[in-house]
Amino acid sequence: MADEQEGLLPIANVGRIMKEILPPSAKISKEAKQTIQECATEFINFVTGEASDRCHKENRKTVNGDDICWAPSNLGFDNYAEAMATYLHKHREYERERYRKSNNQTLATTSGDCKDDEELHFRIEEQQVRQVETRQSLAPLEFQFIDKGKGSTSEPA
Repeated sequence: MADEQEGLLPIANVGRIMKEILPPSAKISKEAKQTIQECATEFINFVTGEASDRCHKENRKTVNGDDICWAPSNLGFDNYAEAMATYLHKHREYERERYRKSNNQTLATTSGDCKDDEELHFRIEEQQVRQVETRQSLAPLEFQFIDKGKGSTSEPA
């Protein structure tokens, strides 16, 4: 059993995410959690593999966040790619602000040139975030619900 679970997302985390979108009274079977766990893990591996292939072709050894954001678009998952890029830019902005707050005194004692370079870099990143945020809004996701013995139906999320 432990060998089967190795390399998969933690089942508790998968269950917690599933519960967030369901009504409080909803129950989730162990089989459903395991199925989503396997699918989500496979999807992550699929996207990561595509990003890794890109890095290999470009003779790079490190996969970065931009590579991960590029991969879904290349695989035909444009909606995911846009959402991931937006999240990555917001995450970088948050980390940069957190770094600034923690190093506030250090920045005050550095030369003005270094501070100006950092400010320029920050402004460029801010502009990139705004460009991503002002893109066309994402189309609603569609989920396929399949009932054994019956056809499937699509419902927007």
